[in-house]
Amino acid sequence: MYDSILLPFDGSEGAAEVLHHAGEIAHWADATINVLYVADSTRDSVTVVEGQTVDALKQEGEDIVEEAAKTLDTLGVPYETDIVQGNPAPTIVDYAERYDQDLVVMPTHGREGISRYLIGSVSEKVVRLSSVPVLTVRMQPDETLAFPYDNILVPTDGSDAATYAAEHVVEFAASLDATVHVLSVVDDTALGVDVRSAGSGKDSEAAATDAVETVVSAAETHGVTNTVSHVEHGTPAEVILDSIEANDIHAVGMGTTGRRGTDRILLGSVTEKTVRSAPVPVMTVAEPE
Repeated sequence: MYDSILLPFDGSEGAAEVLHHAGEIAHWADATINVLYVADSTRDSVTVVEGQTVDALKQEGEDIVEEAAKTLDTLGVPYETDIVQGNPAPTIVDYAERYDQDLVVMPTHGREGISRYLIGSVSEKVVRLSSVPVLTVRMQPDETLAFPYDNILVPTDGSDAATYAAEHVVEFAASLDATVHVLSVVDDTALGVDVRSAGSGKDSEAAATDAVETVVSAAETHGVTNTVSHVEHGTPAEVILDSIEANDIHAVGMGTTGRRGTDRILLGSVTEKTVRSAPVPVMTVAEPE
């Protein structure tokens, strides 16, 4: 379901590990990886060397994409490389849309000595802006990446954005023959005191159950053979993180919503918190406008 995968790449240690992970996905999908280095035009990178004007960042980018190419040659994955200048996040988003990329894969955090360009803030901006699905990967010293994903978590609040994203994620899960865990969280803190005995609390739990059932039905329609339903109470982002650990989740898939542009908001800010904190890859899918 993915023919072209865009990998913004800066050569940092975390990015190198994500390169390997993207290579595994591309190998499974029989896809081409497009390695993109963005020379940050917001930084002063022009200098003079031996009387000649040189763009140091662009020159650095040539070395970095060459190293990525060597790795992909080793992995046996088809690829293309490109170096462009611009403001990183909007440049990545525009590139993905202009060249019809099916998926963007990028790290959200690296290890010590991390990326100068693709640290969390850039990735989060890409998540906010991108109409193309984005797979963000948070790399920390105690975390590993597993592919194919055996267990995929799909949080939903029943909104159109969440339901749209779930359709994409369950199709991906079906192609992997993965188990889909569908989670809806009743946010007790948002409902107030004594919520469990209140009518609003019962309505919220019923709505959460309906939201889960909608996604489970979609998963079954797409050919997912194993689904697990979860309706939990608590703070959504915290419950999602707890569910990842409790259910041996390998990836999370969820939606974003909002107006096109820099003021796009993430789904109740829960998606943003999950992207920042989840110890597994998070796929975000934007609802079309």
